[in-house]
Amino acid sequence: MTGASSGIGRASARAFAQEGATVVVSDVAMEGGLETVRMIQEAGGEASFVTCDVANMDEVEKLIAHTVDTYGKLDCAFNNAGIAGEIAATGDCTEENWYRVINVNLHGVWHCMKYEIPQMLKQGFGTIVNTSSISGLHAVRNQGAYSASKHGVIGLTKTAALEYANSGIRINALCPGWTTTGMAGTPEVHDTDPSFLAKYACNRPGTPEEQAEAVLWLCSERASFVNGHAMIVDGGRMTL
Repeated sequence: MTGASSGIGRASARAFAQEGATVVVSDVAMEGGLETVRMIQEAGGEASFVTCDVANMDEVEKLIAHTVDTYGKLDCAFNNAGIAGEIAATGDCTEENWYRVINVNLHGVWHCMKYEIPQMLKQGFGTIVNTSSISGLHAVRNQGAYSASKHGVIGLTKTAALEYANSGIRINALCPGWTTTGMAGTPEVHDTDPSFLAKYACNRPGTPEEQAEAVLWLCSERASFVNGHAMIVDGGRMTL
């Protein structure tokens, strides 16, 4: 699991471990990643940590190789690493910010799938979940790079799901609404702001654990007929 040092990634790693999975925790943030491993091991689960910057294809290749060399296979992959980037109108977005966000959020997902899919083809099975966002389904002011990257993740997910549907591989996307995670760089950091929360039918933000339940389900046999789907977990935000 990438981006597993905090937030949805950490909650998902813990949820999978609780179900008996051996989890490879990965992130650029070593301290947080090791803390996730510690939490899993203290609860009786099995996990290890690998530092990886998903924007770097060589590091991703080493991550997948380490996983397979150590555990013999790759049943599920949760490509979750992402950043919010700077808040600015499209015309004011810097080149540095644009490429940084796209490189992590979109290229990073493709890098992971590029090495996960061949392994799963070799096995004859596997499930992949890519983290997009409701920002990949509608416009978000002042976050052109972020919104573009998350739209791209959905398109990439659907395309790959179509390509490998007959190979025993299912690929889906998670589209969280506002969730109380460590990604505080978005303009919607208003966990207790009534005017903001009114945008959500549930009148509250989601929790990482609620998002993790969706990831767990998408990777399970209970979702065996779900493929190429962008699952919205947003407390009803997109219905309003």
